[in-house]
Amino acid sequence: MSSVRNDCEARPVIGICARTTPVTVQGLDTTVSLALQAHVDMLATAGCAPVLVPLLPGAEDLVPQLDGLLLPGGPDLDPKLYGQPRHARTQCGSPAADRVELALLRAALDAGRPVLAICRGMQVLNVLSGGTLHQHLPEAVNHDGHCPQTATFTLGSNHLNLQPGSLAAAAYGADVPTVACHHHQGIDRVGAGLSVTARAADGVIEAIEATGHPFVLGVQWEAGQDSDARLHRALADAAGRTRQRPSTPGESDGIADEQPVSDRARRAAAPARTR
Repeated sequence: MSSVRNDCEARPVIGICARTTPVTVQGLDTTVSLALQAHVDMLATAGCAPVLVPLLPGAEDLVPQLDGLLLPGGPDLDPKLYGQPRHARTQCGSPAADRVELALLRAALDAGRPVLAICRGMQVLNVLSGGTLHQHLPEAVNHDGHCPQTATFTLGSNHLNLQPGSLAAAAYGADVPTVACHHHQGIDRVGAGLSVTARAADGVIEAIEATGHPFVLGVQWEAGQDSDARLHRALADAAGRTRQRPSTPGESDGIADEQPVSDRARRAAAPARTR
């Protein structure tokens, strides 16, 4: 235990929101909490100590122990959170977990923690900020290239148009990346306090950032490929700076004060703080 404690004391601690999935182990049907090994490996290689944060009520209380937060991909958000009826193709996970994740993200933003929000995570960031989603993107863009409909799981690809000077552009440098994607939902109305910093060729929003915050970046693509290690490194660098200059209670870097949280998202997040 001492070696783990010493390692975490020396390295920025990045919380990864857990996802759950049913599995069968030795003939027993059960459910496990997990994180993609790619995220774990990339953060560790970048000098961080990644930790799994289960989406249980009170998860937001862990934020003071974290130097940064990664929200990974996952199931569709409950559309009630952004005021829409459920589309026939929307596949929600757990509304209770949605509420916990909203509360966790709200706490991280209020504390000025760096955030990297990937795929579903970017959608969580947008909904928390009062934005909305296209529940089935093929109906908006007239193709299924963002989520190929094939007999086996197939990743699509997007050639990005990055805004110069953005966090994503800084992470990828001079490269204009072609990224892997697999999502049937996407951002419709952009939330308050967020700016669009990357789009696909068809205009679909691929990256958003929080204005007035040193590092809050959402990306729509499957950021678990080798080239995406640069995004994880950017989160690690931002977390290292936060660790050197910790926030005081109530301190924020702009988004918490300037960004009105949607009423629905606020009400959804509130029960997660009740134990």
